[in-house]
Amino acid sequence: MFGFAALVVSAILSQAQAHYTFPSLIVNGVTTPAWANVRQTNNFNSQAPVIDVTSADFRCYNSATGASASTIAVAAGSTLGIACDQTIYHPGVVNVYMAKAPNGNVSTFNGDGAVWFKVYQITAVTNGGSSITFPAQNVPSVSFTIPKSLPTGQYLVRMEALALHSANTFQGAQWYISCGQISVTGGGSGTPGPLVSIPGVYTGNEPGILLNIYYPVPATYTQPGPKVWTG
Repeated sequence: MFGFAALVVSAILSQAQAHYTFPSLIVNGVTTPAWANVRQTNNFNSQAPVIDVTSADFRCYNSATGASASTIAVAAGSTLGIACDQTIYHPGVVNVYMAKAPNGNVSTFNGDGAVWFKVYQITAVTNGGSSITFPAQNVPSVSFTIPKSLPTGQYLVRMEALALHSANTFQGAQWYISCGQISVTGGGSGTPGPLVSIPGVYTGNEPGILLNIYYPVPATYTQPGPKVWTG
């Protein structure tokens, strides 16, 4: 009986360790304290993923915490990082979205409506059906360049890591999400787009969300969401 109980505990711990959050930004090479510039998510303790892409939690996953955060300045054209509390354990892909606060105060901005645009992605690498690999897997952070032409202002930065290890059934895909708050300085006159709503950008039936990554091995992979806006 003791041995069985130990196995159960081990399995639970293993499953918990396989989940993760994104509590920090990396600005000018410095990792910010957890939940200082990122809104504390519902799963800050449980690390449980979101599975319903139509739920309110799919935006910033903070319906239970109601959390805001401090806003940190980031220069247009510089590198912004989003740090995981461990590593992105599961095979999958990454999308990073941004949305500008229309009233100039991101702390009171909920991200309603078609205001989100994609600024970065890490997709899967396929080889005609012989293999599929995931460059985002096992990385401790994701970094990208804030487009130089992005207009000055305050923004939400939304990280989504899509885990595909159980994506062969509807709502089997797991989403690990967080929203940081930044103030972009020295920006330009670009027009970000296409703009999408979150939730609303996905149905959960897209070929890059509902698929079996193991057998048959996908010959191609279609990254979910709009094209990346590079400025």
